[in-house]
Amino acid sequence: MNVQFLYFDGCPHWKPAEARLREALRVHGGVVEVERIAVDTPDIAEFYGFSGSPSVLIDGVDPFAESAAPVALSCRLYRTPEGLAGSPTVEQLVAALSEASAS
Repeated sequence: MNVQFLYFDGCPHWKPAEARLREALRVHGGVVEVERIAVDTPDIAEFYGFSGSPSVLIDGVDPFAESAAPVALSCRLYRTPEGLAGSPTVEQLVAALSEASAS
């Protein structure tokens, strides 16, 4: 499994989101390297289909992508059981990792 963590430095949500991703990987089990990618230009954002910081790609796919989300150098919001948040919950990340592992 290939996991990429995309962020831009001006977003305050990326550090807590990275911590949640690492916790989700611990819960999910197995050894997975996370490639951290700083998205700091429109060209890089376009290349990855970056819909905001932070973003997680699992095997090149954003499991939280919303079809209408534009490519942008901005902070991103996620729909969680508690409402909108700056990152997915650990549980949502574990579910995304499990789904990717099953495919």
